[in-house]
Amino acid sequence: MDRLIELDSLFLEAALETLYIVAITLGIGGTGGLLLGTLLYTTRAGGITPNRVVHVGLNLVVNFFRPIPFVIFIAAAQPLARLVVGIGIGNRAIIFALSLAATFGISRIVEQNLVSVDPGVIEASRAMGAGRLRTILTVLLPEALGPLVLGYTFVLVAIVDMTAIAGVVGGGGLGAFALTYGYRQFDPLVTWAAVLVIIAFVQLVQFGGNRLARRAMRR
Repeated sequence: MDRLIELDSLFLEAALETLYIVAITLGIGGTGGLLLGTLLYTTRAGGITPNRVVHVGLNLVVNFFRPIPFVIFIAAAQPLARLVVGIGIGNRAIIFALSLAATFGISRIVEQNLVSVDPGVIEASRAMGAGRLRTILTVLLPEALGPLVLGYTFVLVAIVDMTAIAGVVGGGGLGAFALTYGYRQFDPLVTWAAVLVIIAFVQLVQFGGNRLARRAMRR
């Protein structure tokens, strides 16, 4: 316990770093995944803007990157991270890799949820003269809002899990804190302190996501 008290400032810094990494990643990856997933849905056969070439191309890209284990993906993305954010290690690099991985993962979740929308609702919107973009923004996405919130909640929890790998490329956060001051220094109390904070954060996220999804589905 004394050791944990000594590390309290570093512990708080690590917790705030985790929140920062998760928030930025969800903002970038969530936006990219929503756009990519919507494109996957709208360009499929029978979609709002069917385009076989675009759909097949996007499918190939998503299917290529999505199955790569994240710890390998970080290493593979380092050269691209250096090119885009100017550095291959640290929090900027981990946010870049996480955002890229999240974009591909979220795109599939978005596509699957949009597929569940009743095609009759889309057809009715188009029959009343709504344009393609208006149909997507005012009919398609609102109809899928509840499942999308649940999907994003799942992804947010997964991002928290993936931040534990941040230490591999010199990033910060609770995962790196637990590895550095807990596991490597044979102090299970420090390790479990970090684990419990992560669990508490995940529980709060899941609870909030479930409530938001229920509200969206009741409207």
